[in-house]
This record gives sequence, structure tokens and C-alpha cells, in this order.
Amino acid sequence: MDALSRAGRTIGVLIVIQMVGGFLVNFVLEAPLFGPPGFLVNAAPHSQQIALGALLALILEALWVGIAVTAFPIFYEGTQRGALWFFAVAAAILALAVVENAGVMSMVTVSEAYAKASAAERLQLETVRVVVASARNWAHYMARMTDGLAIFVFYAALYRVAVIPRVLAGFGMVAAVLQIIAVAMPLFHRDVVFAMLGPLGLCQLIVAIWLIVRGFQDQPRTAVALMKH
Repeated sequence: MDALSRAGRTIGVLIVIQMVGGFLVNFVLEAPLFGPPGFLVNAAPHSQQIALGALLALILEALWVGIAVTAFPIFYEGTQRGALWFFAVAAAILALAVVENAGVMSMVTVSEAYAKASAAERLQLETVRVVVASARNWAHYMARMTDGLAIFVFYAALYRVAVIPRVLAGFGMVAAVLQIIAVAMPLFHRDVVFAMLGPLGLCQLIVAIWLIVRGFQDQPRTAVALMKH
């Protein structure tokens, strides 16, 4: 297995880990934050579970940096600007993940205070609830939009260097734009359009399987390099 194929397979595995881990974080570990009767009541009894979810979420977002580092020499050969942009956006994702998950743990802290509070104190914490939840939610939306930007740059670079079929890279760019639009809806006082997230999930799964099975392909990359010269 050459270095090019190995890099592709590594990235494919990292994408799968992100997808599986993302499901666990959003729908299992942090689920008590969003179910009735709300995080004020739910978070404290599940504090360790939610803390594990926050830690896992940080690790999953840090994998973007790992993907960027792995892909950097391949992207840099075909598109230096794309390689640098991808690394920069990956670093921004990790920074936003720190902010978002600090917000998650703030929700846990407020819930623990609520569990110990008197009736009068609970009324005050009901007001704080809106502020704390909003801080986490807006960081979440911004982080998912930045995820979409990173994925767009990733597929744009793949399209340029042609180490996977360009139809897959083109599909990825379109799907990434759909995610950005869908998650940006709350900025305009609308709900997230979850149906628009489906194409990206499908694309990520297809590309991950492709990369694990075949890795990056050397011949298209060579053709691009020859065209540059």
C-alpha cells in the first residue's frame, strides 16, 4: 500500500469515526439536554453522561485537524491555497467546538444549581436558562456552519486534485452548501431544515467507503500535475 492510498484510507476511517461518534453524542450522550421537561431538570442526573458527550464531541471535531494534516501534502501539490484553507478552517472548527462544549457544561452546572435551589432561586434560574441555552445553541449553529465550510473546501480540493471521482467531489460540494444553508436558517428566525442535511450524510458515507476500499488514486493526481506543467 503506497502513501497515497494509505492517506485516503486513513481519512475514510476518520470520517466513519466522526459519523458514528456524532450519532452517539447527539442522540445518546447529550439527548437528556433536549428532551422534556428540559435541561434544567434533566442535565444534573445525567451530568457524567453529558460530560462524556462533550469530551467525545471535542475529540470528533479535533479529527478535522487530523484529516487536514493527512490530506495536506496531497492537496498542497494540486492546490496550495486549498490545502492551507482546509487546515485553517479545521483549526477554526476545533476552536468553536471548545466554545460549544463549554456551553454544554454550563447547562449542566446550571441544572445542578437548579436541583439544589429553593423555589425562589429556581425562578431566577429559569431566567438564566434562556441565556445559557442560547449561548450553547448559537455556538452549535456556527460550528455546524463551519463544518459545512470545511467539508466544502475538502471536496473542492479533492475535485481539483482528482484523487477520487470528480462526480463524488462535486456531490460533496453541493451537499456541503445545503448543510450551510440548512443550519443558517435560525439566523433568519426559521427552523433548521433537517431534510437538507441528508445529502451530506449520504455523500460522507459513500466517500468514506470509497476511501477505505480504494484509497486515493494516483493516476488522476498525476494527470493533474502534468496539466499544471
